[in-house]
Amino acid sequence: MSLRRTESFGYVINYLGRLFARALERRIQRYGLHPGQFPALLALWEREGISQAELCRLVQVEQPTMANTLNRMERDSLIRREPDPQDRRRALVFLTERARALEVEVTAEARGVNAVAIGSLTPEERAELLRLLNKMTGNLEREMGL
Repeated sequence: MSLRRTESFGYVINYLGRLFARALERRIQRYGLHPGQFPALLALWEREGISQAELCRLVQVEQPTMANTLNRMERDSLIRREPDPQDRRRALVFLTERARALEVEVTAEARGVNAVAIGSLTPEERAELLRLLNKMTGNLEREMGL
């Protein structure tokens, strides 16, 4: 028996993720941001002064991808890198004033995308969906040893 796209959790969630990314891109491009930068910004808004390796672990992207993202973010005056005082071989990533100033507006745009996506769900459905998605995430993280 074949697997229909609409019956595949992986396919539906991946497609939904692409739709989220495209909707977010439309909203944040006026700020000079790209969706690929958003996970790094979210992590750095929570805690800056971390290494590239730590940032990779937090947002679950490979080192080469993160290196390219950070290079672009540095070029766009969103981050700066400073030598780690404990280990001069690695750099710590910090936000610039420009990136800090964007946090409120850009996260409001992301909340707007979320609001559109869950707009027809009841509060109970929203809570249950989030609970189930987090449960699925935990299952796959355990499977992968994360």
